[in-house]
Amino acid sequence: MKELFDRISIASSTIVTRTYSTSFSLGIRCLHKKFHNAIYSIYGFVRLADEIVDSFHGYDKAVLLADFKEGTYKAIAQGISLNPILNSFQLVVNEYGIEQELTDCFLASMEMDLKQTAHCADSYDTYILGSAEVVGLMCLRVFTENNREMYEQLKPSARKLGAAFQKVNFLRDLKNDYEVLGRVYFPQVDLSVFSEKEKKEIEQDIEEDFAAALAGIRQLPRSSRFGVYVAYIYYRNLFNKIKSVSSVRVMSERIRIPNARKLSLLAGSYVKHSLRMI
Repeated sequence: MKELFDRISIASSTIVTRTYSTSFSLGIRCLHKKFHNAIYSIYGFVRLADEIVDSFHGYDKAVLLADFKEGTYKAIAQGISLNPILNSFQLVVNEYGIEQELTDCFLASMEMDLKQTAHCADSYDTYILGSAEVVGLMCLRVFTENNREMYEQLKPSARKLGAAFQKVNFLRDLKNDYEVLGRVYFPQVDLSVFSEKEKKEIEQDIEEDFAAALAGIRQLPRSSRFGVYVAYIYYRNLFNKIKSVSSVRVMSERIRIPNARKLSLLAGSYVKHSLRMI
């Protein structure tokens, strides 16, 4: 039965999400249950593509990504894939009418990671759009449940939230991206002498993204608002912690939020949501 395989596929994406990201897993659990499978499936797809370009050292990443890309389009067109992650992703794409251009844009950014180690302002914006902003738009398609007017209204803030998350990730992973993967995402930044001035300029840009994103979160339906807000609060706190340390420390260690602190943030967010303070 295809229905049984679909359930197995969604379960696979759920395992990927919960294994790789406690923060996003907490956020997804705070969404209305009707959205869980779709968002797990989107994250599973995004995570697997990201792992191909970031983690599968010793293998031909270009070939793996090309196979993944071909499999993605076949899955969407045929309505099935024997790859459980791609099968669960195609279910979401076909149910919610996620535009092919969003998938195209995402995969193009993954391809950039295979060959581009530094960015100018234009390529940086292009990479952020594909690797993060369009993922926010995929999720927004789900949250707005084919309400095109609401989707168009909230698109700008959804893109800003994705951008903010990605830029915080860049700061958090600065050491690994530079020393292990040989990448510098921030344009015109020399990480061999990463300065406080450069760090503060990056932080100001992220502050503006977060401000625009929060305005959009407040306009989401209640069925998705709390879950998205939880993810926002986690990343906001991670960002605040990164802001509080020196540029030298950011380049020497991966700044984290302990799981106990995440649970505390979840509790505080729930109180605000219950009192309609978001």
